Amino acid sequence: MALVQWYPHRELDSLRRQVDRLLDTPLFDGVWDQERLAIVPPAELEETPEALVLRIELPGFEKQDLSIEVTPQAVSISGDRKAPQRVSDNGIYRSEFRYGTFQRTIPLPKRVKNSEAAATYEQGILSLTLPKVDEERNTVVKVNLGS
Repeated sequence: MALVQWYPHRELDSLRRQVDRLLDTPLFDGVWDQERLAIVPPAELEETPEALVLRIELPGFEKQDLSIEVTPQAVSISGDRKAPQRVSDNGIYRSEFRYGTFQRTIPLPKRVKNSEAAATYEQGILSLTLPKVDEERNTVVKVNLGS
């Protein structure tokens, strides 16, 4: 049996090249595959002493195309972005924009007063202010040590 010298760096380099090739391959090719991909807008949740503030990136959506439902435990947001009708001179165009519907439910870490929720939508950012119920607010009580 012959001894063969092993070069672990060469194998790691080969693995890196294979992963690079995999990532360079398009995930979809054509409009029909693009429609199957889900739109998941990124969200950010911040807690203040009085409320939870939820911000969601929704660029390209119109206010009338969004639906927001708030329960004491969660926020459900859905929307529909319609593809524009395009006419091209030579009939070929490429779009990497995502069109279609989405629905996302975000559980809340604290109970909120869903009847007092307030929303704003500016520059593609939906901001929801969700006041906490009184039991969920952090209350600070000063305790005196007896003399």
